[in-house]
Amino acid sequence: MSDEPKEWKWKPLPPEIALETKEVLKKALEAQQFLSELKGISQTIPNQEILLNTLPLQEAKDSSEIENIVTTNDALYKANLSSLDSLDKSTKEVKRYTIALSIGLARIRRDGIISVRHIKKIQELLEDNDAGIRKIPGTKLSNPTTGKVVFVPPQSKQMIDKALKNLELYLNDDELSPAHPLVKMAVMHVQFESIHPFYDGNGRTGRILNILYLVHKKLLDIPVLYLSRYIVRNKSDYYRLLQRVRTHNDWHAWIIYMLEGVAETSKDTIRVITGIRNIMLQYKHDIREEFSFYSQDLINHLFKHPYTRIEHLMKDLKISRPTATKYLDELSKKKYLVKIKQGRDNYYVNEDLLNLLMN
Repeated sequence: MSDEPKEWKWKPLPPEIALETKEVLKKALEAQQFLSELKGISQTIPNQEILLNTLPLQEAKDSSEIENIVTTNDALYKANLSSLDSLDKSTKEVKRYTIALSIGLARIRRDGIISVRHIKKIQELLEDNDAGIRKIPGTKLSNPTTGKVVFVPPQSKQMIDKALKNLELYLNDDELSPAHPLVKMAVMHVQFESIHPFYDGNGRTGRILNILYLVHKKLLDIPVLYLSRYIVRNKSDYYRLLQRVRTHNDWHAWIIYMLEGVAETSKDTIRVITGIRNIMLQYKHDIREEFSFYSQDLINHLFKHPYTRIEHLMKDLKISRPTATKYLDELSKKKYLVKIKQGRDNYYVNEDLLNLLMN
């Protein structure tokens, strides 16, 4: 007789147990406090593109690493200067994550809800295909080391569609479930990963949904939380506790894990944004004192792009090639940037910013 697990039996949300214990509510309020601080510190960076161009890239890198898609910070930040087609396979997949996050955010803001249609679009952009919801039975999740099947999601498309419709209702109708948004985010994540609606990209789609839900509920203004980094660092707990909900209905341990993740990564992101602000202020002061070509647009450019090139500065500041070359070369001579020659290309690296983002 096979010891392979049976197909997961879907149940509609909300779960039929009390989720908001005293410990859970205490953790939720603590995590919300750190999120509020993160939201506030994000607003101290006048040009939000600086955060949107840098922090989601780290989230994309960490989220992809969970799925064993690995790229380097060097390749990742250079990717902002290149077309998608010119990138190596892993970097291209990570870059698609930031594109899916950005377009998903724009559509959810436009429509005011998180819909199944939005979820499908996010996955389509991530995977660069339109395979859509699983139609063919046979999907099983296996332990990558042993090959043993550990979970069998719903197999019929009819059941998957029904489960996704319920998930959409749960996310958008607070009368159905008035639980704290961070508790609902944790519940949503288990449910989405267990429905496993797509052939590929379920993990990364689910982690994008986490961030977009926080923005949708106005706990953040922009998607700048490094939640995937916490999962990478606590990967075994992530899979163990996710599975415990499925097998033992142990929601409490899972929700506490996610709330601790929100608090910890909020604190870490506050540290990073504070660092960006401080380095920006120092650069602004010193470059203004030292160079006649100082402008706020120049400072913004140096912090939107940890790696930049002459062509990109020309476009951003609407200046000629000789002028852009002069600016970047003079900044590199004075150690504000590091000039790196690779083949026929020159890259100018803001190492102070890059080191902060990587640590």
